[in-house]
Amino acid sequence: MPVIAPMPAARPARIPGQRDGAEDAAAAGTTVDHLTETYRTHYRSLLGLAALLLDDTASCEDVVQEAFIRVHSARKRVRDPEKTLAYLRQTVVNLSRSALRRRILGLKLLSKPMPDMASAEEGAYDQLERDSLIKAMKGLQRRQREVLVLRYFADMTEAQVAETLGISLGSVKAYGSRGIAALRIAMEAPA
Repeated sequence: MPVIAPMPAARPARIPGQRDGAEDAAAAGTTVDHLTETYRTHYRSLLGLAALLLDDTASCEDVVQEAFIRVHSARKRVRDPEKTLAYLRQTVVNLSRSALRRRILGLKLLSKPMPDMASAEEGAYDQLERDSLIKAMKGLQRRQREVLVLRYFADMTEAQVAETLGISLGSVKAYGSRGIAALRIAMEAPA
């Protein structure tokens, strides 16, 4: 069975000189002259409003200009010219929010910078130093090596080292100073 579309309602006949509601609203809308005067009068205050929401002057100026452009293109919808400034303020606030949202999203999407890494030469040099230190440590007496490892690599106090090894505090100091002296000699010697 065919579908029959309903007939559009007939418009009532227009009496000449009579305006309908849409034409009244358009006639009562904000005029270009009123918007221009609002621009001259309130541009600075709107710029100040944007400055409270954004952090740089260029963005503030862009937001305020965009607000005027948007209200200008929708001026026929602003039925009460007294509300033009309120519309502009609300538009500035909304555009500022959008600008901040875009910035936050941009910051989230930025790639994370690579951490500062040592060059290959520095890494090789560090490895050589580490290898020579390990070799020098192996050349120390057992007690000197134990004291230095616990004291400097395990970050223990002299009293903790003495307790751990079961030796006196004076012995820890003696083994430590002799071990460091032996390491200096071994590390400075040509390979």
